[in-house]
Amino acid sequence: MKLERLVGDRFKEKPADCVIDSHALMLRGGYMKSVANGIYSSYMPLRRITHKIEQIIREEMDAIDGQEVQFPVVMPASLWEESGRYASVGSELLRFKDRNGGAYVLGMTHEEAAVHLVREYGQTYQKYPFMIYQIQTKFRDEGRPRAGLIRVRELTMKDAYSFHTSQEDLEQYYDRCHKAYERIFARAGIPETVSVKSDSGMMGGSVSHEFMLLTPVGEDSIVLCGECGYRANMEAAECIVHNVRDEVSEELKLVSTPNIQTIEDVCSFLNMPKEKSCKAVVYQKKSDDSYVILFIRGDLDVNETKLTNFLGEEVYPGVITDECGLHAGYTGPVGLTVNAPHVVLYDRSLEGTNNLSCGGNKDEYHYTGLDLSRDVPEAEYHDFAKAVEGGICPCCGKHSITISRGIEVGNIFQLGTKYTKAMNMTYLDRDGKSQYPIMGCYGIGVGRLAASVCEAHHDAYGPIWPISIAPWQVHLCAMRADNAEVRAFADKLYEELQAAGVEVIYDDRSVSAGVMFSDADLLGVPVRVIASPRNMKDGCCEISARDKSFSEKVPVAEAADRVKAIVAELLVKTR
Repeated sequence: MKLERLVGDRFKEKPADCVIDSHALMLRGGYMKSVANGIYSSYMPLRRITHKIEQIIREEMDAIDGQEVQFPVVMPASLWEESGRYASVGSELLRFKDRNGGAYVLGMTHEEAAVHLVREYGQTYQKYPFMIYQIQTKFRDEGRPRAGLIRVRELTMKDAYSFHTSQEDLEQYYDRCHKAYERIFARAGIPETVSVKSDSGMMGGSVSHEFMLLTPVGEDSIVLCGECGYRANMEAAECIVHNVRDEVSEELKLVSTPNIQTIEDVCSFLNMPKEKSCKAVVYQKKSDDSYVILFIRGDLDVNETKLTNFLGEEVYPGVITDECGLHAGYTGPVGLTVNAPHVVLYDRSLEGTNNLSCGGNKDEYHYTGLDLSRDVPEAEYHDFAKAVEGGICPCCGKHSITISRGIEVGNIFQLGTKYTKAMNMTYLDRDGKSQYPIMGCYGIGVGRLAASVCEAHHDAYGPIWPISIAPWQVHLCAMRADNAEVRAFADKLYEELQAAGVEVIYDDRSVSAGVMFSDADLLGVPVRVIASPRNMKDGCCEISARDKSFSEKVPVAEAADRVKAIVAELLVKTR
């Protein structure tokens, strides 16, 4: 491929609306162009990268007995009504009607389509286990697309679905897929990816893991333990708190706290640490607007995923009105009255505590001396809090928790029978009894993976692509292509490398060295060959690595063989 024919421009300036480096570099480098918020068109370099990622995925899925299929992008609403998700999934699912008034959806995930495809096939235990997968376009009406390909609305994704007759068989296959994912990410150039326990969310199921690339620009918070290796997404991480109860419980007293509503101001006014306070966080259920009053220790924050999982439905921040009976900034567990449907919950960070401050359920008043076991004996405690830096590890029990950021590059779920039961997919077991198959689900976003590799491996000048997914393997720069010796050598080398199956992008444009090298940096090809009049005088060319790991002068007669050897060595390292 000659660079002068490559469609797409490259720019020096960073786009103003880019919040992370990979987004800016992929726009500057002519990889993609924005069509709408969260929707992009891809130029050739990005297509070559994603094709290679897809091939890696196919090889690893085929190696664990996967069978590639393809589901439709558009599905009838009736499929999603069977599973119950047509009504339960929010606005992320794009619903529409065709010209005949039929209800349809754009696929954001394909569990329903997978069950539909195989439920007639899988009617006897003899057909199990099996796994099907696809690499397909999906649309998720993401409320806050950002960071280029990291969070988009239209995306290409590999999703796989396995079907089993026992939980044990699912767990064995789940482990095989976990190992396959580790190989995929290593081959794609980010072996540092880690798997973490995660929340299953709308997918359902009891066990799930996310594969995270740890990076400060990631959207997800990851809870890590350096002592025992515990890893979990913040949404799923247990919050362990060991409270030390004061020997003597003080008397519960109502104290005037005029114009003081926040925990910080209350604790400052009362000269008490935040961990000796009980704060109320008020929500309302989306289903019926009823109130949810959650009491939690003052120094902790509510993990809303835990709350919604406990309630089995979504919530939103509560709006406290004069009629509801709550007192904004002064709500507490003692003497609480609410003039509306409500539920009251207690985080386990409050269990066994005493001598706390809390709202007095009266404007401009707080209690001191709160003893939960004495003053609120009916309270039941559950884990609703976010894990904190320096907190107690739920695995080894040490104060060793750290919080990092990460980009989710893949996920796997043990779905159980959620979809097969809802969609009435059954098989006859060995005894002739009807059973529901047990499912697993395994996803990887192709574009997000490409952007994540760029995020992990770049410098100030452009991406540094690993050879396994690089758009080309070699970037040949003919400086002063109007020089007959340079032109003859570069053209011959280009032809020899192409004949040998080496992927080459050849720049023989009449541009300055600065422009040529700037474009080469933005394309990020791992091996660079420079032919220049000065090198030709010395009878050699320069071969260097985009990551600056090597640079060498090679006689022109040996150039082709040396380039092929370097490419072969780099490819071996990615296997």
